Amino acid sequence: MTTTEIASAPLLLRGEELILTAGEAELAGLLRIPEQPTGVVVFAHGSGSDRRSPRNRFVGDIFAGHGLTTVTIDLLTPTETTDLTTIFDIDLLGGRLAAVRRLLWALPGCRRLPVGLFGVGTDAPVTLWAAAELGGDIGAAVVRGGRPDLAGDRLADILAPTLFLVGGQDPRVRELNRRAAKSLCCVHRVTELTGLGSGPNEFRMSRSAAYLAAVWFAEHLTPVAQPYDASAISATR
Repeated sequence: MTTTEIASAPLLLRGEELILTAGEAELAGLLRIPEQPTGVVVFAHGSGSDRRSPRNRFVGDIFAGHGLTTVTIDLLTPTETTDLTTIFDIDLLGGRLAAVRRLLWALPGCRRLPVGLFGVGTDAPVTLWAAAELGGDIGAAVVRGGRPDLAGDRLADILAPTLFLVGGQDPRVRELNRRAAKSLCCVHRVTELTGLGSGPNEFRMSRSAAYLAAVWFAEHLTPVAQPYDASAISATR
């Protein structure tokens, strides 16, 4: 596919490669579209992960098997990846993720599809912050590990059904995930996966987490009546 300019939104397409403009930041991403998609999930990536990694491809394959288009987006620009202040700025990155969601319906393969958000590790609170900001404009959210409690007071504003996938050996982290879930007023679930984290069972647990996330999205992403008017949206940082 040749580079295509979308007149209704600040966005460029390059095959699977994307560049989306959120405020002053140009964010790189990957778009994967299965046959007959029924929903689209945005993978939030702030730090510590490569959007092109085999693991992300693997998760995308599982999602595609459930009819889900995936948009994997780097919320940090190349010059920000070593800036600790920006890496851990949940408000900034959550705002960028919300802006990306608002641009999605200008993407081929995403028009009129319900949208979900997916975040892992340090991207969990960012994902929940964006879910709160977007209100009814997303259909579901899933977070795996990390510190979702860092989304703070925004947790009570989330409307979309939310799944917490919790594992690892740290009981404090598991408890913080459970506390975060209790702050939600919407439909939610906490699922604990023994062994989720590092070690020899990581791949098996990652596969289980990806499958549970895909099922959650497939269950809760329902058809949308009207598309976003992307031309009316001003993506702000």
